[in-house]
Amino acid sequence: MNLFDLTGKVALVTGSTKGIGEAIVHRFAEHGAKVVVSSRKADACEKVAGDINKERGKEVAIPIACNINYKEQLEQLVAQTRAKWGKIDILVCNAALNPYYGSSMDIPDDAFDKIMGANIRSNHWLSQLVIPEMKERKDGAIIIVSSIGGLRGSPVIGAYCISKAADMQLARNIAVEYGPHTIRANCIAPGLIKTDFAKTLWANPETLKRSTTGAPLHRIGARGQAGIDGRAARRVDHHEPRDERGNEQFDHDPAFTLSSITV
Repeated sequence: MNLFDLTGKVALVTGSTKGIGEAIVHRFAEHGAKVVVSSRKADACEKVAGDINKERGKEVAIPIACNINYKEQLEQLVAQTRAKWGKIDILVCNAALNPYYGSSMDIPDDAFDKIMGANIRSNHWLSQLVIPEMKERKDGAIIIVSSIGGLRGSPVIGAYCISKAADMQLARNIAVEYGPHTIRANCIAPGLIKTDFAKTLWANPETLKRSTTGAPLHRIGARGQAGIDGRAARRVDHHEPRDERGNEQFDHDPAFTLSSITV
């Protein structure tokens, strides 16, 4: 049974070649949407898009490599999406990075700037690029993947948590300003999910114990749970950890928490 139908919709999802982002593009396509698979590496984008097209038996996914730190690349991402599919109905800002693990008193300026630029500014830029057409059409959805870290402090990923709190406020502002134009803005705050983004935490037994002790289910999100489909979750078990993402440390139930910023 399908709970919703995305037939005729075009969804642009950043950071969609692994983990949560990959699960999102697979599910969107499953429900009828045409999707843009995007991350920094072209070969990874091509593989995921190819997998989706093979599953669906037709072209419903296209790969577009993009480094979200560069505005001109984001502009090209949006332009190429429109050139292929004609519009953008859904924007999912999932790509992010976290190159630093440790006390916020010791974080280098360049690492702090990278976190804020990738996790906040790029989402702001992308929203600016897609909102005009959504406003004209009087329909559109912007989804920003934040983190439970945006709702609490952390002794080791403080800058990342600051950026994720800002993402929530970005969604609120979009909702207030563009809700009258029927543009919906929402922020999703995942807990600790078993992806290679968070491998630094779940691969460490002591850190994993701290993360699950206060959780009602005493586990982290994994296969088939909290919106992560089994296919994507199984894949990340065998991936090498990334250098730039992966340090969420939280003591709560891992199910997705939805920050209510709906219009």
